[in-house]
Amino acid sequence: MNAGEPSTCPSSSASSTPTPPPVAPSTYAPTYWLTRFVLLRLLGFVYLIAFLVAAHQAIPLIGQDGILPAEVFLKRVAHHFGSTKEAFWHLPSLFWWNVSDAFLLQCAWLGVALSVVVLCGYANSLLLLVLWALYMSFIHVGQLWYSYGWETQLLETGLIAVFFCPLLDLRPFPRTAPPIAVVWVYRWLIFRIMLGAGLIKLRGDACWRDLSALFYHYETQPVPSPLSRLFHFAPAWFHKFGVLWNHAIELLAPWFAFWPRKVRHVSGILMASFMGLVILSGNLSFLNWLTIIPCLACLDDSLWRCILPAFLVRQSERAEAHKTPSRLMMIASAGFALAVAWLSINPVKNLISSNQSMNASFDPLHLVNTYGAFGTVGRERYEIVFEGTDEFLATDSSLWREYEFKAKPSDPRQRPPIITPYHYRLDWQIWFAAIPGVPYDVRSLPTVQHYPWVAHFIWKLLHNHPATLSLLAHNPFPQAPPKYVRASLYRYKFTPIGSPDHSWWTRERVGTWLPAVSLYTPEFRRLLETQGMIQPGAP
Repeated sequence: MNAGEPSTCPSSSASSTPTPPPVAPSTYAPTYWLTRFVLLRLLGFVYLIAFLVAAHQAIPLIGQDGILPAEVFLKRVAHHFGSTKEAFWHLPSLFWWNVSDAFLLQCAWLGVALSVVVLCGYANSLLLLVLWALYMSFIHVGQLWYSYGWETQLLETGLIAVFFCPLLDLRPFPRTAPPIAVVWVYRWLIFRIMLGAGLIKLRGDACWRDLSALFYHYETQPVPSPLSRLFHFAPAWFHKFGVLWNHAIELLAPWFAFWPRKVRHVSGILMASFMGLVILSGNLSFLNWLTIIPCLACLDDSLWRCILPAFLVRQSERAEAHKTPSRLMMIASAGFALAVAWLSINPVKNLISSNQSMNASFDPLHLVNTYGAFGTVGRERYEIVFEGTDEFLATDSSLWREYEFKAKPSDPRQRPPIITPYHYRLDWQIWFAAIPGVPYDVRSLPTVQHYPWVAHFIWKLLHNHPATLSLLAHNPFPQAPPKYVRASLYRYKFTPIGSPDHSWWTRERVGTWLPAVSLYTPEFRRLLETQGMIQPGAP
């Protein structure tokens, strides 16, 4: 089927209405009523997960008594730029006016409620604009917890959707046609996402060029899933083919997103199904679910009519039959497309640069960004294991009890979880802290100076801080807080499938990431005071 040919899939209403005369191929154009419906529903789902994460984790992470309080961060930003007004233009956020815990929660749950509305089929430009502004507000105060590429990708994806539907009409199938300009903007987005991810791999770690990357990736990725072990022990040819397939999807498929219908459909389906495979092989937050959204813009109604329920097809046909042109919507979408084209200059320069940056933004609103993932793949998995003791003297022979996390590996017998598309932000940041680097060569307190937030996290463990403990799987000191906490470094490996002891991991202690500290360890307190995380003399 070519771009100028009508769909061969029969209409759901063909049996009840006379068959219309054939449309001349020269006048036929693809439509996107069903594409818009499906795309916005998936966007609502991703927004829902993102705001649920904020509702459950914002207070212990960035609340007034969080590990990295947003209030302290905003004061530092305002001081850096000289005034709150100037700082706002660099980091726009609702939380400049109110950063209390109550307001953080109110915004998070408002985002949850509005996301459910979109997921249920009701969306307009105003509602989507509110969701976009709310999430940008969290990103700009979220600090390292919101430093991942998919955060700005959600902002860009969500803002494009603002121009995809009417200003006020909330109906699942409004009477205004989806603007073609916005469809092309979404295709441009998936092109940059996929090509950026492919190029960062070729320019980065040599394992992507010698086809060995997947020998390590499934075991060393941030949060493995139960299927990760199965993938890890697949034959070598499977891993090499997987790398070749990765390169084909990321480097070749996006170019066909702009081709005529048949090729474009294949491109979109290949890219979306590739995201599905990645979802199965690990827990990469909502990144891959989010990336499927612009893939859908490669598919038009001729395909959706063949796979969606008949009642949805009938609704779309009814809306199309009674469509009313909207000059405002057409002008706004065209203007937005031109703005995206202009703002794409720096991202394109980054794409073709040999010094390509991964997940970079070029404007405060994150309108057009550059993306990429796993430019470097670890060869071994290291984990920081936090342990506490309630003994008055901390020695290697003391009884140390481990803190277990909700997602990252700790107990070797514990099966890896399935949490995608949910995101445990603390678990991810501890994975980053354990990546081999300078701290591994420093077996003393300076280790934690590279990650001061870890020091504050330990300070809260020493107080049995309830909000912080809510981020963990369980508290090994339910009666009273420990007197000392230390951090040990372990090397983890998947146990072969069918291991006699039914464990999932084997682990080997390789050293001390942070020696035992208490509330009264002078260097420990000095570090926290220097970082402004505690006040001098704090109990």
